[in-house]
Amino acid sequence: MQRPGLTARKSPLLGNRIARPILLQDDAVALRALDSPLLEGPMPRIPQDDTEKLPSLPSREAVLDAMANVPGLDTKRDLVRHFGIGGSMRAPFRDLLKQLEGEGHISRKRRTLRRAATLPAVTVLDIPTDADPEALYGLPANWSEDEGPAPRVSILGGKSARVVPGPGDRILARIDAGDGSIPVYTARPMKILDKPRRGQIGIVRRDEEGARLIPVDRKQREMRIHLGDLGEARDGDLVEVEVKPSGRLMIPRAKVVSVIGNPASEGAVSMIAIHSLEIPYRFPTAALQEAEAAKEATLSGREDWRDIPLITIDPADAKDHDDAVHAEPDSDPSNPGGHIIHIAIADVAAYVRPGSALDREAYLRGNSVYFPDRVVPMLPERISNELCSLKPGVNRPALALRMVIDAEGHKKSHSFHRVLFRSAGKLAYEQAQAAIDGRPDDVTGPLLETILKPLWAAYESMKRARTRRGPLDLDLPERKIILDANGMVSDIRVPERLDAHRLIEEMMIAANVAAAETLEKHRSPLVYRVHDVPSEEKLLALREFLGSLELSFQAGDAVRPEHFNRVLAKAEAGGKSHQVSEMVLRSQAQAEYSPENYGHFGLNLDRYAHFTSPIRRYADLIVHRALISALGFGSDGLREEDESRLVGIAQHISATERRAMSAERETVDRLMAHFLAGQIGARFTGRIAGVTRAGLFVRLSDTGADGFIPASTIGEDYYRHVEEEQALVGDRTGEMFRLGDTVTVRLLEVAPLAGALRFELLSEGTRVNPSNFKRAGRSPSRTYKGRPTGRTRSGGKAPPSGRRKK
Repeated sequence: MQRPGLTARKSPLLGNRIARPILLQDDAVALRALDSPLLEGPMPRIPQDDTEKLPSLPSREAVLDAMANVPGLDTKRDLVRHFGIGGSMRAPFRDLLKQLEGEGHISRKRRTLRRAATLPAVTVLDIPTDADPEALYGLPANWSEDEGPAPRVSILGGKSARVVPGPGDRILARIDAGDGSIPVYTARPMKILDKPRRGQIGIVRRDEEGARLIPVDRKQREMRIHLGDLGEARDGDLVEVEVKPSGRLMIPRAKVVSVIGNPASEGAVSMIAIHSLEIPYRFPTAALQEAEAAKEATLSGREDWRDIPLITIDPADAKDHDDAVHAEPDSDPSNPGGHIIHIAIADVAAYVRPGSALDREAYLRGNSVYFPDRVVPMLPERISNELCSLKPGVNRPALALRMVIDAEGHKKSHSFHRVLFRSAGKLAYEQAQAAIDGRPDDVTGPLLETILKPLWAAYESMKRARTRRGPLDLDLPERKIILDANGMVSDIRVPERLDAHRLIEEMMIAANVAAAETLEKHRSPLVYRVHDVPSEEKLLALREFLGSLELSFQAGDAVRPEHFNRVLAKAEAGGKSHQVSEMVLRSQAQAEYSPENYGHFGLNLDRYAHFTSPIRRYADLIVHRALISALGFGSDGLREEDESRLVGIAQHISATERRAMSAERETVDRLMAHFLAGQIGARFTGRIAGVTRAGLFVRLSDTGADGFIPASTIGEDYYRHVEEEQALVGDRTGEMFRLGDTVTVRLLEVAPLAGALRFELLSEGTRVNPSNFKRAGRSPSRTYKGRPTGRTRSGGKAPPSGRRKK
């Protein structure tokens, strides 16, 4: 017997008769909305009173309302019964449920269906890294898989927005679900949050019972991995794991979810930081394709500067060269002793267009990240090392600055130009300096009289202007790690600070200032490089510390870099340079990017923007685009929609800069720990680089490696952490260990993967009157080290003394 609502027709292919539904007109409209395959071919239409009443497909709103308000609708069968779905409606109703599930309105666990949880009024959202910056959306950060697919939340922006996030950001946002019964979520960002680092990463160590996970984070503990949970991981592999409690005692157990690589075999300790901090290091196909398709720039729309012999001066191992310099005496009689300086910066904007795949990836990375064993570049090598690298003897596009200075280094005028030029030479810092010092080689010899000496003459004038300006003179040594063929440390050096370094630095500062001045003159929005004045709290801590060293810090209401320079000079004269330099550094605010200008305190400049390194910093690319737009240099400048995003861009690239600094520092720590792993028990000289109630941080003099001395291992006394002195002071003995003190230590323990060292203190501290640190107004925290009786306060045995008297 044929079912109601079905008629029979003959199949043109099979020759037999098959059933086809006859639908009422309203049903047909509902199915067409679902793109149902049932609607292929012409739709039969019959009057309603010519057939019995058929159930219609319920609306999306009706389904969601029933699931929210009618008890017992837990499965698809329950919903079918509730709505009286029969026969021909079953397939379209199943499609409707799948659509609602795919949109995140319904969650499924096995056979159970339920309406997905709604988002709270304020929630945390993660913006995918591949999201379109011009149509951002986010997903709830704490969404459970049991709730079904996470709802997609459109992120609102605009020129009036104070918080403007970008791809890859985590934000706190105010949520609006709309007025309908089906939520249509939008979000207004309230704050950009720091994303928690990927914590579940470690090295697999196989053993008889399975394997252990050795964490790369020194704050995490080892975990067991059962053989069945290892996947394809082998001994020594760096892996990502998920952690689940197991057994009656709920002991954490790790399960490998992905194999990242093997640091030992690849000689890449930096991989740990790259993955734990989630630094993008593989370029998407679209970005690589754009880079490969890029054509070399021509003279069209540019000035021809190929007759100006600019040269590059960089580190000897540099692979990309984004700045070139030239100077010549000014022939203008009104400017005796003056110079004309030309500075050319790689025109990255010519290849990385706004909104392109290259642009999105460059924004996501924010900057290049430099490790001792590798570079994670902001741009693909085709752009950074080829088309934009200012190699000698080849045509290269540039944004260039022509600047006139007088004999005292004061700038008289400047102008920007979009040019094509050809570098006349590629020199290393040491090579250029050697030529000036009377030791030219085959490359620098022909350049000495015509190029190098005029450059140094211009620098001498600029140096006088710098002295008068008085930037913060905090010149701390930087160590360079030399790696062997296996990617491990073979040597550590402190490169000599040369005039060649200072020359390039001073010319780049001048170019950055000129860029900011030009954009301000044209009322163009830009991203400044800003460095705030030290806070009152940090200044107070510095004054108290300097007072303990019998040094005064004289500054009025308006503190300036010269105030710090004076005290640094006094400290150096008194043999206290290390202590004071460390504290002056700690008193400084952190430099960042901002569309709001509040000056650069450290450089003592009213306005400053990063313009000179667009190959490795997105901030510089933004400034280039702003100059292109402001000066009418082309159509590839800053767009109007980009101007409204500058707040978010500045926040994002400030965060990626901090991430890069953390990654570089952690990698150096791990490399140092590997380097020292074979020297357990060796003695070293170092300086106290940090003081906390938990103990002392010591930086070794030879290598710069940092390690920790727990307070409980130093000796037998009660120690007070005296914050204003940056010291630990013995309650009974008055023995004091202070920031900057020189100490002798013994290496006791090394954790190479975590980059951690533990030392034993062998030196004695200075002796002071302990009662001086117990008077009113001082409430330092106490840190236990032990007692002469050998008993602790709780009655347990005191730890053994960590040092002996000389």
